[in-house]
Amino acid sequence: MKKNIVLYYSGSGNNRFLANKIAERLSCEIEEIKPRIHSHPLLLLGTSLGIKKIKTDISEFDRVILVGPIMVGKFLAPLKSFVKNYSNKINNMIFVTCCGSSYEIRDQKFGHGLVFKQVKEIMGDKCIQCEAFPITLVIPEEKRKDPNLVMSTRLNDDNFKGEILDRFNVFIDKISA
Repeated sequence: MKKNIVLYYSGSGNNRFLANKIAERLSCEIEEIKPRIHSHPLLLLGTSLGIKKIKTDISEFDRVILVGPIMVGKFLAPLKSFVKNYSNKINNMIFVTCCGSSYEIRDQKFGHGLVFKQVKEIMGDKCIQCEAFPITLVIPEEKRKDPNLVMSTRLNDDNFKGEILDRFNVFIDKISA
């Protein structure tokens, strides 16, 4: 079995919830990525004053599972700083996100597919997989186009079921094989 660690950054709590679920299912360590200064405008601009040092020696792990949000099609600064600062210590990486973009718009201007390409460009062959769990999967289908509902919905044990749980289980089975 591969030795995994989950590292995550979360603004609203959705990616923290997802990171905890992954760590629980894989029975692995988990650590939060913390920006030195939390500034929403800096996050979106892709700039930051860096992140606090990770406590764990991630070079000891076969895989780093990096979990974090994508906002308006941007690879957020804390995640980008982590990847740039630690890429030489990462053996293999899986990038996972709970985001607002659906699978249908993943390759459009604000979609997660564009960030996945950026992550793969930075990490090269070390990025072995990218996976998105759009928040819309927990919203009734007839309300998925409501931007206010998409922005205000939070993952929790009550709504982590149905399609999102099915996709999550397939993801866990795939990376556990």
